[in-house]
This record gives sequence, structure tokens and C-alpha cells, in this order.
Amino acid sequence: MALPNPGMEINVNHTAMVIIDPQNDFLSPEGVTWGVIGESVTENNTVDNIEKLFQAAKETGLPVFISPHYYYPSDHGWKFEGTLEALMHNIGMFDRKGPLSLEGFKGSGADWLERYKPYIEDGATVVVSPHKVYGPESNDLVLQLRKRHISKVILAGMSANLCVESHMRELLEQGFEVAVVKDATAAAKLPEGDGYQAALINFRYLANTVWTTTEAVTAIRESGRAMKPAV
Repeated sequence: MALPNPGMEINVNHTAMVIIDPQNDFLSPEGVTWGVIGESVTENNTVDNIEKLFQAAKETGLPVFISPHYYYPSDHGWKFEGTLEALMHNIGMFDRKGPLSLEGFKGSGADWLERYKPYIEDGATVVVSPHKVYGPESNDLVLQLRKRHISKVILAGMSANLCVESHMRELLEQGFEVAVVKDATAAAKLPEGDGYQAALINFRYLANTVWTTTEAVTAIRESGRAMKPAV
């Protein structure tokens, strides 16, 4: 028996796009995780697909939120860590000099992928405070969405089985409708398993719907046309 697909209808006034961790350490060949994540990013055409989502959102006026991952020197004082937390801290992933300093930030692993900067730094995109583990429980994403009467989220970014899945789960628990764009994400391939394939199963089990980038872009643009008054 196949699972149902409840679907999600986009309303520009109450729907937002949330892009998680669109940063060099995940998406650039120079990033510290490229050795384990690069194959999945390439297979899914993730970098291009995220940009297509940015373009469609900006064209239609769909609100865009970025949920980034930063680590400051104080975060390296943690007394215990989970598996991937320990790895990220050991390799200096998403490291910044401090919450009020941009010293060494430009072009670093914590910086945005260069091609995304026009969409993120346009004065309209909302960059929320950094999440510190995987989900948005430790940042202000939910507050920022609620304050704008957002009840539906199109979710994409990095990485599939960690931050994307964690954001999906928390947003669902908080009462949002969530559509995940399955080829605008990727995940590490390790001896323990393929994180992307693991995430796809849970996306399908939990999200209101799972779209390809083409499907998401079509839905976004159709919603934009529906908002325009007939001539």
C-alpha cells in the first residue's frame, strides 16, 4: 500500500522558503566536508537546484529565510558532543571568530556560497540566528516565521539527514505544513551508510509533500501568477 501524498498549496502571503546552511563548508569543493558530501551534491545537482529555488522565490515575492550554522570560540568549550558535533568541531566546520566579528569571514567555510550572495544579501531575505546542532530549536527561525504569519514552509539546503530532516521534524511539530525539495539537498556517504537515501525515506513518511526542484519552481511560479490581478 503506497503512502498518501497530502500535498501543499502555496499561498505567497503565508508560505516561505527556508534554506538551511547554504555555506561553503557544505557546497564548495573547497569546503571541509566535500570529501564525503561532494558526490551527493554533484549527483543531485544541489548547488544549481538551490539557486533555481532562490530565483523562483525572488521572482514571485515569496519570503526567503536562511537558517545558518555558525560556531564561535565559546562553542568549542562544550563538555560533551554527539558524533557529528564532535566531527564538526574537530575539523573547524562553520567556525567564526565571534558573534560580533566578521574577521576572516569572507570566503571562509562559514560564508555563503558566492553565487547565492545576491539572493541572500538583497535586504529582503531574513537570516535568522544560527542553529547550533541540527534543528531550529536553538535559533529564532520559528519566531521569525510566526511573526510574519507564515504557516507553510518549502524546505531545502544542507544536509539531508541532519539539519534538513531535523528542521522538517521540528517545523511539523510546531504546526507548519512542510514541503521538502528532495534534489535541493544532499548528504554524506560514509561506510555507515548513505545519509541522503536515509533522509529520503523519512521525508516521504513525514512531510506534507516531497517535490523535485522542477515541481517546486512550477508551484512557486503558479502561486505568483495567481496573486496577480487579471488584466
